[in-house]
Amino acid sequence: MARRYCFGAKMAFATLFLALGLDAAGAQPVRIKDIADFEGVRDNQLVGYGLVVGLAGTGDKLRTSVFTRQTLIGMLERLGVNTRDNAAQLDTRNVAAVMVTANLPAFSHNGSRVDVAVSALGDATNLQGGTLLVTPLLGADGEVYAVAQGAVATGAIAARGAGASVQRGVPTAARIANGAVVERDLPFSLAGRTTLRISLRNPDLTTARRMAAAINTAVRADVARATDPRTVSLNLVGRDPVGFLTDIEQLRVQPDMAARVVIEEASGTIVMGADVRVSTVAIAQGNLTIRVTETPQVSQPGALSNGSTTVVPRTNIQIDDQNERRMGVLQPGVSLQELVRGLNALGVGPRDLISILQTIKAAGALQADMELR
Repeated sequence: MARRYCFGAKMAFATLFLALGLDAAGAQPVRIKDIADFEGVRDNQLVGYGLVVGLAGTGDKLRTSVFTRQTLIGMLERLGVNTRDNAAQLDTRNVAAVMVTANLPAFSHNGSRVDVAVSALGDATNLQGGTLLVTPLLGADGEVYAVAQGAVATGAIAARGAGASVQRGVPTAARIANGAVVERDLPFSLAGRTTLRISLRNPDLTTARRMAAAINTAVRADVARATDPRTVSLNLVGRDPVGFLTDIEQLRVQPDMAARVVIEEASGTIVMGADVRVSTVAIAQGNLTIRVTETPQVSQPGALSNGSTTVVPRTNIQIDDQNERRMGVLQPGVSLQELVRGLNALGVGPRDLISILQTIKAAGALQADMELR
């Protein structure tokens, strides 16, 4: 019980520390580039299917991985090797079918390189030491934008013996640094644009309006306008887009944050925003615990007696009604720090804290949104 109270106190103090950090961070303006994205300036996802060869017997089993067998036969035929007549005799475990993914950065040009991630698709057990063969990487439109090839590196350790095995990391997932060459330019350019939109990562009307006001004040012109909680529209007429956006992304604004409580019930994690407030409410937390312990004892007769050995039951009953915990009253307008301090005084753990917050919300005393995950 003492251990549970200690863990609960640590969680409460950690939550209080987060609250103090949020209060301090909320008063500090941040750069626009850290809270928003410019229209068109984004990554694009690429995906491809290929083969990794050169594995030391840790690849796919060709008898069960049909797609690996078919891909291997097709690749060998393109290289002038006919294996269809003897396909049943293919029994190598040095080949693995993989999915290759990459993020193509904005404004990537023909010849530039990007990193790729390689993940086993079949029953391969380890990709360490393998080499990815030429793999076209396609975009959402079905066009090839890059080609990947190179030696893969898993960064994992896997060893197996007759009676034990050890593994660190995931040996079936690997990366190739600068493993893909861009073959097609992205059809996007800032030159010649008359308007551009800034998209907030956390939509908020107040933040969008503050951002537009900061931009207009900096350039001394009415060029920015908040059109919705997520979007600020910019007028680029008569301005150099690159230089103008460079100056804008360095401007600082103070983002506004909605009062919200996020609860992750699976792990018992609770995160509360700095503007969470609680109306007048009384809180009492405690459960009745009855513990019954059976400790039978053996009773033996005395020396030279006619008695017999018997087992004597011994029962110990303990009742904990947690009467040391008292009802706490929170005054109206209580801040996050005071809420955590009050709940910590009750000695509640993270699981109990989740139940208390849900009950306060049900009573209408928690002035914040609650999100359960």
